[in-house]
Amino acid sequence: MQVGQKKRTGIGWLFKMAWRDGKASFGKLLLFIFSITLGVAAVVSVHSFSGLLKENISSQSKELLGADFVIESDKPVNDRVIGIMDSLGGADAKEINFLSMGAFPGNEGTKLMEVRGVEAGFPFYEGLEANPSSAKDDFRENGALVDATTMIQFDLKVGDSIKLGAVTFPIVGALKTVPGSNSVFGAIAPPVLIPYNYIEATGLVQTGSRIDYKYYFKANEGQDMELLEDELDPVLDNEDADIDTHVSEARRMGRRYENFGKFLNLVGFISLLLGCVGIASGMSIYIRMKLKSIAVLKCLGATKWQSYLIFFVQVACMGLIGGLLGSLAGYFIQRLFPVLLGDLLPVDVGISLSLQSIVLGVALGITMSVLFALYPLIKTLYVSPLQTLRVVEEKRTRSFKSTILVGAAIVLFVLGFSYWLLGDLERSLFFVLGLIVVFLILTGVAQFFMGLLKRFFPYSWSFTARQGLRNLFRPQNQTLILVLAIGIGTFLISTLYFTKDMLLQKATIEDRANSANMILMDIQTEQSKSIANTITSSGLPVIDEIPIVTMRVETLKGKHVEEIRKDTTSQVSRWILNHEFRVTYRDSLIGSEQIVEGEWAASSGNGSNVPISVSEDFANRAMVTVGEKVSFNVQGRIMDTEVRSIRQVDWSRLQPNFSVVFPSGVLENAPQFRVMTTRTTNDENSAQLQQKLVRQFPNVSILDLNRMLTLLEDILGKISWVINFMAFFSIFVGVAVLMGAIYSSKHQRVKQGALLRTLGAKGTQILSIISIEYAVLGFLGAFMGVILAVIANALLAYALFETTFAPSIVPFVIIMPLIILLVFVLGVGNSLGIVRNSPLVVLRKEKE
Repeated sequence: MQVGQKKRTGIGWLFKMAWRDGKASFGKLLLFIFSITLGVAAVVSVHSFSGLLKENISSQSKELLGADFVIESDKPVNDRVIGIMDSLGGADAKEINFLSMGAFPGNEGTKLMEVRGVEAGFPFYEGLEANPSSAKDDFRENGALVDATTMIQFDLKVGDSIKLGAVTFPIVGALKTVPGSNSVFGAIAPPVLIPYNYIEATGLVQTGSRIDYKYYFKANEGQDMELLEDELDPVLDNEDADIDTHVSEARRMGRRYENFGKFLNLVGFISLLLGCVGIASGMSIYIRMKLKSIAVLKCLGATKWQSYLIFFVQVACMGLIGGLLGSLAGYFIQRLFPVLLGDLLPVDVGISLSLQSIVLGVALGITMSVLFALYPLIKTLYVSPLQTLRVVEEKRTRSFKSTILVGAAIVLFVLGFSYWLLGDLERSLFFVLGLIVVFLILTGVAQFFMGLLKRFFPYSWSFTARQGLRNLFRPQNQTLILVLAIGIGTFLISTLYFTKDMLLQKATIEDRANSANMILMDIQTEQSKSIANTITSSGLPVIDEIPIVTMRVETLKGKHVEEIRKDTTSQVSRWILNHEFRVTYRDSLIGSEQIVEGEWAASSGNGSNVPISVSEDFANRAMVTVGEKVSFNVQGRIMDTEVRSIRQVDWSRLQPNFSVVFPSGVLENAPQFRVMTTRTTNDENSAQLQQKLVRQFPNVSILDLNRMLTLLEDILGKISWVINFMAFFSIFVGVAVLMGAIYSSKHQRVKQGALLRTLGAKGTQILSIISIEYAVLGFLGAFMGVILAVIANALLAYALFETTFAPSIVPFVIIMPLIILLVFVLGVGNSLGIVRNSPLVVLRKEKE
């Protein structure tokens, strides 16, 4: 008999019982699976797409660079670098590139372009695409390949011309893609390719021009790129040059998309956590419904672990099914990312459904569903057989030790998973602590609200109002569950909206009467008066005329840069040691900066060291503080300075800002060039001024900030589409969680409605009671979600964006009311069946 019983109660029996019970509760379990599916789909889609993007960048790295490796410098290379290149067999191709204004004589249009003079042979690998395809070779004689988007913008066609400095080139084709051009930067200054030997004839290489010199190489078969870079990089650094291999270029390009991918991973992960909240809340109500069934099983001889495992198997199977469906859904979702991001992606990403994605989805589904269902499942272990007759009420429903262990396991898993996504332990800890704080605040608010309602209950109100409010704190209430689900969903959606709003706000030009919206660069000293006259004769003001002197750091705190480079323990940034700084001089601060340490020096004074002001970024990277000495090489002359003040600079402002500022009376006689700013009133006014300046001063580059802002908003708009798309999943998961919680508690509402109808209550009264309950729950959860989002974004604005946070009204007037309405509709709609059933039918079903 014992053998037979063991056989009947083995693994097969557990699965059979789990299946029979699951069939009877199919609707409730389906909603739990739906929550898991959406959460897994969000994580799998983003993570898989990020992985595929990195793989494609790595596999196409040679096409992206156009060569195996490149040596580059921002000035003509010296004999030492030439000797290194000769030892490598000599460069296979050369390039000179810089920014300059391009003029289109046919329609008098002008645009800031990235001029790239390249030698024949480049690129060595596929990556240069033009229309017609023959133009890839035709331009190397004396033509130009112009960015395809620019040709559409200015209505240009093959055979038209572009003027670059003193030379007019025939346009032989539209440039679609070219190695080395960044799509984001290319939107501001699109590339134009011309023959290398025509660069000097343009006359555009002058004092102050930012020139890049590149030397491209094809590697020998089997040559180790990483070893080559490790050997040459420190040597070239000392000669103000740099080496990039196709391997390092792929690594760097992957990092450009890493933070964006991490952010989306977190959005997906939060969606998954939200689904898990649905599992935990739904299973809590579900197990409460099954207490009588569990008691019956124990009366028939089932052990507490057998009754526990029946529901554990159900949860694991739900996780398995949800994980598989989520992996499949994630595959279709990630196919939308290339469409939403468009030309922001550096390569074409081939989307595929990989075994790794399926394993990730299934593992997530099972792990998260089981982990978050453990807490309500513990209650099954403490159900007494006497509850079959309802003659006893269990006082002990969970073990304190097991509750602590489950809670710790959930926190550790969330911490580990967020660390896997972010790769930063400190950020992961803050993320987990933030989630815990949000959960605790929402839990505290729900508990406080219920306690407050009990203490100050409005006994004088109408019957329906009293009943609706009593539902919020009576036994088996759903206040805590729904406030958590609604609050977290609203918090996530509102936080995403506020963050996107801050990003767009940071890129906005201040619309003041005296703020510049056009910057003129690379102005030679002798041209400044003529250019100023051209601006004023057009009826526009010259807002600023900024002198710029180029220099490099010679010594830091008495230590020469060569000595610092050789010191392997030095923490000074290579950027400080190798960068050619563009500095200015003036006697006052400007609106984008403020002193955070020391005192501003308006003049040089009588000291032996010139007092200077440096930005916080410069001070941190150079590891200098107020009072310390820095020497600069000003085009051959050594100038000793002392850090007199450190400035906080708002680099996000679209205006000239500087890391180093000298006082007046020091650099006036140094070789320099100038930058001017003005303010145009409209696009037509701006175009006319640009045409005049390009005709008279072809070396001057013009940055139209209004056009740049439009491009930045377009880029942020594409990114926000993806963010909003992921936020939509969060909303959808939230809806699924609400539906699961509301549907699972329906049996309690049905019994309550039947009893009320037996006592004479009308159907309209019952619906009014339910309406009040869900309206209050919706408002409480949505309101707290928005308030927490405001607090979280205020902290982000202060700590991360370093700006003042002004919350948008949209979450208050649109997001919050819509979520309240959603909760109300779901709650009332799910309860309509209560008034349609007769009390006898309901009570008979309850008895069964």
